[in-house]
Amino acid sequence: MNFISKPLSAGLYFVATPIGSARDMTLRGLDLLASADLIAAEDTRTARKLMEIHGVPLNGRKVVAFHDHSGEGAVARLVADMKSGKSVAYVSEAGTPLVADPGYELGRAAIKEGVEVTTAPGASAVLAGLTVSGLATDRFAFVGFLPAGKKQRENEIAALRDIPFTLVFYESPKRVGEMLANLRDILGDEREAVVCRELTKKFEEVTRGSLATLADDFADRSVKGEIVVLVGRAGAVEVADGDIDGALREAMKTMRVKDAATVVAGALGLPRRQVYQIALQLGEDE
Repeated sequence: MNFISKPLSAGLYFVATPIGSARDMTLRGLDLLASADLIAAEDTRTARKLMEIHGVPLNGRKVVAFHDHSGEGAVARLVADMKSGKSVAYVSEAGTPLVADPGYELGRAAIKEGVEVTTAPGASAVLAGLTVSGLATDRFAFVGFLPAGKKQRENEIAALRDIPFTLVFYESPKRVGEMLANLRDILGDEREAVVCRELTKKFEEVTRGSLATLADDFADRSVKGEIVVLVGRAGAVEVADGDIDGALREAMKTMRVKDAATVVAGALGLPRRQVYQIALQLGEDE
């Protein structure tokens, strides 16, 4: 694999790493790993192995651990390194840092101290799952892991019920059956959903169907590997024309027509284009 090693300006470089296939590593990501003065990693063994696979030498550079339990002292040390002129590349164990992975506190601290922060984008289980799901991708909400406790999990699902976005979750293989049953009971039997397992890996599996079907399929199944669960957006509901008109008139008192249509469409679970046309007509009539 070809990569370019050259001096980097001081700062923090978030580098996305593969979620499965090592060949999904980007060339720019390899350039940064080859060039940074210091490499910080959620899992130092995984980072070293990735660099070894791609032939990126350390040449005496340090690979230091940084994860969710590292604490303020570790953040302060890394930021001090950057302020002293060092370039620091940060990698999580797999995928994109900060997306259900460490890195947030480090990025916030670097920004607060005026340190340059940039990224080398790449693999992400969220985007990979959306790509193969067959569900709408124009608007989606990444929820991440739901609470492990049944009651808390049910409450959070209920709060998401009417959001007109495709929902993306991560889940433990040990809990995916129970989680799908909760989703079915709260969001409805017929809601479209997809379970993605081991994306980009040898035993990749994508299972599509209604929540009722998927809950049955995974109820007693022993599952291994990384899991992404996606749920289709809430469908359009029966809404009286008068309710749409009333909501639009109220919203248009303080908003532009375009913004009012967006807000009302989202609140009522209706197609934005349909609501926008009604809003335009109302505007002409007044």
